[in-house]
Amino acid sequence: MDFARLRPHQLQAAIAANTPVVLPIGVMEYHGQHLPAGVDLLAVTEVLARLGDAIITLPPFAYGAASHAVAGPEGTGTLHIDAGAILPIAEGLFGALLKAGFRNIRGVIHHQTEGFDQGMPTDLAFRLAGRNAIMRFLEATRGPGWWGERGMQDYYARQAEGADPFNWIRIHPLFPKGADFPFDHAGKGETALMQALAPDTVDMARAGDGDHWYTGDAGEASPAMGEVGVQIALAHLRQVLGLG
Repeated sequence: MDFARLRPHQLQAAIAANTPVVLPIGVMEYHGQHLPAGVDLLAVTEVLARLGDAIITLPPFAYGAASHAVAGPEGTGTLHIDAGAILPIAEGLFGALLKAGFRNIRGVIHHQTEGFDQGMPTDLAFRLAGRNAIMRFLEATRGPGWWGERGMQDYYARQAEGADPFNWIRIHPLFPKGADFPFDHAGKGETALMQALAPDTVDMARAGDGDHWYTGDAGEASPAMGEVGVQIALAHLRQVLGLG
């Protein structure tokens, strides 16, 4: 379900059902001469689209901290926005969703998630924004000292049962840790994903252009390989989103 297309009664039903409301998170970054700038975003939005009405999909956030580590800014498609600028926007969005009544808010990101446990600028900005938004919301609605009150004495027990308010907002990588799929930058893994998810964006005749080390194995990609990756990502998302 597309958040922007839902009417109030549909949103209210989704809140009552605790339907996951999911923010696709991406960057615009150079991915060689054969792939589009939006690889990291398209990988997320196209996989999420396959979940259909099981989730509510927010309009995507496409302008993350891409950095210029891969390529400079001029004419490459890389649009770098500093993580410090992203933080208040993300916190404001998450705060608005909490005020609207949502308690199952998720973000999904593919960019730089090979080290997701430690984090990289874009996902860290959204993860911190989620924590900040929850803390502000709890203090605003429950008052200062809410956690220390006698009524919260079962906090840890409830946390073990999954009733933790800090689970109201969670950020997930598109692929699970240790997934049996090539994790690369514009190599055979991401090329295959785009061949499966957005074939109109791929020009394999240009895969060797630019003499980039990271695209050296792109020619080994295929739509079938990409579909294997898509199914891994879907299984992972169904699990972490609680979709069964």
